[in-house]
Amino acid sequence: MKQAPKVVLVEDEASLGLIIKDSLETRGFEVIYITEGNLAYPAYLTEKPDILVLDVMLPNINGFMIAEKIRLEDKHTPILFLTARTMPQDLLNGYMAGGNDYLKKPFDMEELIVRIKVLLNQNRLLENEPSKTNLATVAIGKYSYDMMRGFLVYQGVIRKLTGRESDVLKTLYQNKSRLLARKEFLLQVWGDDDFFSSRSLDVFITKLRRHFKDDPTIQIINHRGFGYKLIF
Repeated sequence: MKQAPKVVLVEDEASLGLIIKDSLETRGFEVIYITEGNLAYPAYLTEKPDILVLDVMLPNINGFMIAEKIRLEDKHTPILFLTARTMPQDLLNGYMAGGNDYLKKPFDMEELIVRIKVLLNQNRLLENEPSKTNLATVAIGKYSYDMMRGFLVYQGVIRKLTGRESDVLKTLYQNKSRLLARKEFLLQVWGDDDFFSSRSLDVFITKLRRHFKDDPTIQIINHRGFGYKLIF
């Protein structure tokens, strides 16, 4: 029997938290529901969830701080933030803290469920199909990039990219040596070109540059006001 995906849900607004919990459980998820931020990290350690859904504004410790603590030892487990804060800096802070996705309150419950499923599918993509994993492995400078599983390998060290990092890198690679217009880039990866998506793109470009820091021949060039280009 297939094991139910396990979700650690941290939400201090009890009425909303219970609605989310019930909605997820009716869709086949196992939910560990927590109302206090200081209990989130211990729950992560003991429950070993498949995904974490964290409210940003929590008593004792906020969701960003929880994510940062988890990311010190775990780069793989997806993290989705829930928040009523909508300033661009909040969005950037969420991604820089290690979040994979960000859903603004109030939200539609179906959208939350879809986003959780997408993150889980990205994290497990083709894990059970090893015969296919080499079909999309490409060289980027001194690195090897497995597009299907989002693995970036340098001198035998494997880094698992987040789903969004992998989407951005895949798009850059597929358009390598070509200047990719920002609008085209955003539509390919996010499906829209609004302000928040545009700022998110800049954050993920910065992350990818850090990942490639050991090979200076790899550059992600920003043509200000127009777009990006990957060269190596």
